[in-house]
Amino acid sequence: MDSVLSQIISVTFLVTFIRSVTPLLLTGLGGLFSERSGVVNIALDGLIIFGALAGAVVTQVTEPRLGALAPWLGWVTGALVAGFIAWIHAVLSIRYRADQVISGTAINLLASGVPSVILAALYGTSTESPKVTNPLPLWGMGDLKFSPPVYFAALMVPVAWYVLYRTPYGLRLRATGEQPGAAASMGVNVQRMRYSAVILSGMLAGTAGVFMSVGNLSAYTRNMSAGMGFIALAALIFGQWKPLGVLGATLLFGFLQALSLTLDGRDILPSSLVTVLPYLITILVLVFTGRSAAPGALGKPYGDR
Repeated sequence: MDSVLSQIISVTFLVTFIRSVTPLLLTGLGGLFSERSGVVNIALDGLIIFGALAGAVVTQVTEPRLGALAPWLGWVTGALVAGFIAWIHAVLSIRYRADQVISGTAINLLASGVPSVILAALYGTSTESPKVTNPLPLWGMGDLKFSPPVYFAALMVPVAWYVLYRTPYGLRLRATGEQPGAAASMGVNVQRMRYSAVILSGMLAGTAGVFMSVGNLSAYTRNMSAGMGFIALAALIFGQWKPLGVLGATLLFGFLQALSLTLDGRDILPSSLVTVLPYLITILVLVFTGRSAAPGALGKPYGDR
């Protein structure tokens, strides 16, 4: 037990903790913008996968010519590809008034199959891409070195708070998610606000995927999101759809994930229980938190086709 406690307060655990929090935080903040506009984005897990795949493939393909610039291009590409997939979800949900949960689930199903087809076509394997030789650089001091998406995620928390509560865009976004009819009567283009929010959520989730494939593991592996998009949704609900609340919730879930990695292989708890611990806590959070603070128009289509 003493050895476990010493590991928990070690630098290694801190690094694991921060790396666990980063994709959750980016994805949770992305979901925050989408759901604040009134659009449920259950596709976050699939968006992470598409972003991770695009980032890894573009980096691997372009690094012979671009060298150290390749992962930065991979980052941009991963964010744009995920943003494009999110745009498809937005079109189905906003223009064609499709059920938002079904639309998001369809994207998640695509993300479970399409990457394998692309990997097989490019590399002859359906499980993983080749490792990149030029991943995103590590910034920091000593053992506390992290790739740029970590710092970007930390920066996005105050940025999201400021945008939501201190800018005209944030005011319109919140009004769109609460009372779209009243917002429209004041001249707000409800559809345009929702499109922008959903696309932004895709780009942030795509950045989370790029962090996992190019900033952390240096390759894409099949289903590497491991349900992280759903955990981010739980963090969004637990955080009451607020930037600081999302931060607090993702810190909790990130700690649980880091703890499960630390306890894995030890005899303190059954290995199966250690593995499912973060997901078990996620289910309990969803059960006891509920949707009491959800935006009033969340999941409700607005306007004509």
